[in-house]
Order: sequence, then structure tokens, then C-alpha cells
Amino acid sequence: MSDVKADIAPDGRKVTEVAVGVMVQPDGRYLLAQRPAGKPYEGYWEFPGGKLEAGESIEAALGRELHEELGIDVTACQLWRTLEHDYLHAYVRLFFCKVTEWTGTPLGREGQAIAWQSLPVEVAPLLPAAIPILEWLEEEKRE
Repeated sequence: MSDVKADIAPDGRKVTEVAVGVMVQPDGRYLLAQRPAGKPYEGYWEFPGGKLEAGESIEAALGRELHEELGIDVTACQLWRTLEHDYLHAYVRLFFCKVTEWTGTPLGREGQAIAWQSLPVEVAPLLPAAIPILEWLEEEKRE
């Protein structure tokens, strides 16, 4: 995966680029994490990940973020989908990567709850940008 460039959103705000992990187990379940207290959309469920730092590749950012948040080391992932979403607090470009191999057992290292889910998900509320990802996962399941 290559480095990405900063961009400007249609409304003039800076685009925040985010690497997001869609961790998938062999049985098809995927990991969702609850946003911790003090962050925008506190308590909402999302796919884990975080902002890219200057000059950082998507893969490097994802590995760093999943290690910080979940205590795992990513050993196999690939860029899957890209989605832009306009939140009140930020305009984000989300790089969703399917993570199929990792070492360690995921734990909420920032005090966040985590849950392995399949469709239909049992956790709520979902972060708005997570909803299309769930729809794409469902489409793939039917193929």
C-alpha cells in the first residue's frame, strides 16, 4: 500500500485520513469496538483504527493503531474499500482494510468494549460510516 496525500473536503475542511481494520475470523465474524469516553460519538460501535500520521502508509497506520488499541500485531491485511464520510466534527477518508491474520488476542486497551459480531449485529448504536461496511460484508457473504 502506498502513502496517501492530505486533501481538502468539498466544504474546505481538511480531510482526515483514517486506516480502519475489518478483522475477520475464519468463521466470518468480525470485530467491532465501542468508542471510548471523551471522543466524538462516545459509546458508538465501529471498526477499530485511527488517523494516519504524516508520511505514514495505510498499512503502517493500521498496524500501529491496532497494536495501540487492541494489543495485536497485524500479519496479513489488504486494502479493501475506501469511503468518505462527512461528520460534524471531521470530514474523513476511511481506508478499510481486511485483516485476516494477526498475533495476540484482541483486548480493549483503552478501556473500550469489543465484540465479535456477525450479521445482524447485536451491538448498537453503530457509527454511521460503519453501516455501509456491514452492507458490503453482507453482499460478499451472499456471493
